[in-house]
Amino acid sequence: MAEVIKHFENLLQTDQDLSVPVAAIKALSELIPTSKANTMAEFIQEIEKSVESLKRHFNDAVSVSAGCELFLRFVTRTATDFIEFEKCKKRLYERGSKFEQKASMCRQKIAQSALNFIRDGTNILIHSYSRVVTLVLLKAAAANKRFTVYVTEARPGCSGISSAEILRKAGIPVKVILDSAVGYYMESIDMVLVGAEGFVENGGLINQIGTYLISVMAKAANKPFYAVAESFKFVRLFPLSQSELSTGTPTSLSYRTFSNQMMNDPIIKKEDLASPLLDYTPPAYITLLFTDIGVLTPSGVSDELIKLYY
Repeated sequence: MAEVIKHFENLLQTDQDLSVPVAAIKALSELIPTSKANTMAEFIQEIEKSVESLKRHFNDAVSVSAGCELFLRFVTRTATDFIEFEKCKKRLYERGSKFEQKASMCRQKIAQSALNFIRDGTNILIHSYSRVVTLVLLKAAAANKRFTVYVTEARPGCSGISSAEILRKAGIPVKVILDSAVGYYMESIDMVLVGAEGFVENGGLINQIGTYLISVMAKAANKPFYAVAESFKFVRLFPLSQSELSTGTPTSLSYRTFSNQMMNDPIIKKEDLASPLLDYTPPAYITLLFTDIGVLTPSGVSDELIKLYY
């Protein structure tokens, strides 16, 4: 099972734009040609062991779990469509290999859906770094829409700086703000736009730490809070509190680490730092979800999961 973990890590290291669930699906797909199974039952058992190995190694990271569960669903559904075992394996490998291309198309669909919600003169607050959020803003700029982006630093990893650099290169006006300054700037904001590690069953989202706090402030200021993510990030989880989230993170996702400045601060000791990497935003704080299967209210996530898994 070490092979699937190694392949997964290599995929993420060699392609910075590759989504984590897609990397999980591709890594599992690569096991198919080398499988020693002689029956479908043995093959499914192999895949299930590999899935458990991936999830356990990466501490049940939400995005990893989403990709693994979706691949398992591919396997069980495809198994009922073919009588011949080898044809079934071939089809699974083809679907897994093409999933990256499908993921790219998903982002384009999301960007197109969200585009209509961005008007000239809009002030948009984004948090951390999200491939889909960045694409939405780049598409809006390419459509000659004029807007200003406020982006949080997103401590402890400071991934918001990466977002600011990408947008600035595209000629989009950007202001980087402290995480603690979100409340101060909220009255100037017209909309909040965030990505997601995963959408959970009740329509809530799991994302970079600080997302929940921003959603609460947006609700208090009566500002729309939008989230964007591909449908393959829908995951069968139902957290009831922040403590139910896994705060661990895979080493390959190295952008989610404490910034060097914090780690080298003589006042702050490493062992005193207590910052989870993710938080949970309840559906009550979310206005709409932009996905590749349409613009959904939070309650729509449950409906889509039922269609996919049941």
